[in-house]
Amino acid sequence: MQREQISVFDIFKIGVGPSSSHTLGPWRAAQQFTALLKQKDLLEQVDQVKILLYGSLAKTGKGHGTDVAILLGLIGADPVTFDVNSIDSTVEEIKTYKVLNLNGEKDIPFNYEEDLVFLFFESLPFHPNAVTFQAFLNTGKAISETYYSIGGGFVVKEGETGSDKEQVELPFPVEKAADLLHWCLTTGLKVSEVVMENELAWRTEAETRKGIMQHFNVMKDCTYRGCHTAGFLPGGLNVARRACALNKRLVGNHAYTNYDRWLMAVRAGGNGFNYILDWVSCFALAVNEENASFGRVVTAPTNGAAGVIPAVLQYYIAFCDGYTEEKIVQFIACASEIGSIFKKGATISAAMGGCQAEIGVSSAMAAAALTECLGGSQRQVLMAAEIAMEHHLGLTCDPIGGLVQIPCIERNTMGAIKAITASQLALQSNPDKAKVSLDAVVNTMWETALDMNSKYKETSDGGLATNIPISLPEC
Repeated sequence: MQREQISVFDIFKIGVGPSSSHTLGPWRAAQQFTALLKQKDLLEQVDQVKILLYGSLAKTGKGHGTDVAILLGLIGADPVTFDVNSIDSTVEEIKTYKVLNLNGEKDIPFNYEEDLVFLFFESLPFHPNAVTFQAFLNTGKAISETYYSIGGGFVVKEGETGSDKEQVELPFPVEKAADLLHWCLTTGLKVSEVVMENELAWRTEAETRKGIMQHFNVMKDCTYRGCHTAGFLPGGLNVARRACALNKRLVGNHAYTNYDRWLMAVRAGGNGFNYILDWVSCFALAVNEENASFGRVVTAPTNGAAGVIPAVLQYYIAFCDGYTEEKIVQFIACASEIGSIFKKGATISAAMGGCQAEIGVSSAMAAAALTECLGGSQRQVLMAAEIAMEHHLGLTCDPIGGLVQIPCIERNTMGAIKAITASQLALQSNPDKAKVSLDAVVNTMWETALDMNSKYKETSDGGLATNIPISLPEC
């Protein structure tokens, strides 16, 4: 049986908010479908396209921008490069003129109300996030494909396993945390070094470092942008952005023209506990407010949890003198391996496991990365990841109005703080005396996910989503 091989660039992906499973995944699925049509020389024969959304994609699809993402994917737009400021106008044009420029090559009639179908009460067995694309040809034939958005922007086509991509020979194959620890102890390599050795099977070290820094720059820009953008979030809940106001209270009203000058101002405020705590919250709020506004973010490992790792990394940069390429690459590489272990042994999809699979995993990733960068041993790194997840077990996903806003944005602040706490606990502890292993908590998270009621799995059918009237202001 082929093992799932996960690169750092599988865990971290540049995309558009607000959801990796409901926005980025369906966007990629639409791109795959149009690519399939083109590959089979069927694009010019298409007269009509119909899209069927199932399960969680249907129930919270509009709040998560699934419809928007699919339309953009079908016209050939790419989430890494498409101008996020043009999203609304592009989609509105499709709806108004009822024409879809398929793959940017062929205009076909498209009626948003009739050709994009939300099947609220139907689910497919493989995964709750399912979408079927149907293309009707001028020959009288039709082609249909179903895709599953399984979390973190990962997409699996019906009939495939998700591990069907080309296999490479990894020097240090890892399925579980025990495998990772084995390689670390037998070679003396840090977790991040094991990752970088494995990445050589796909590309050169220089290419990997360049790619990681590109992802960091998106995180950095997103954090800076979110800290300097006021207003309200889209979607109808009238949630006010808070990061901008908090940023002004902490550094004053001075307009810092770039990230580096702003960073100097952040550092100049000192290192008091409350000051640092406020900044970690501000960093996380900033990223996820951008995510909720269809901004460009990095899945880490999902969009809903995109603020945890940037917030902890920004904490490390601002208050632990971590602003070097070497340290940033180390942080992100280490975090990616922890994320891949959860992806392989459990899930990073809230539709499968609740918010423990998103905020919990991102917190574990950040805790491990921070611990390694602060000089922790390999055992302490895994211990930090375990502690962070242990205290997210059972966390539900219950977005009000199906939007990635309440409670999602604040949960990123909590995940970031828990990651820093977990790291500090691990650094001050003897891992040999730990009672719970990282593999044990991965297994527990998955068992908890299986036991969790479906209404707490990104359906907005339970929890806060049904107990808070959406007309009320956010507390």
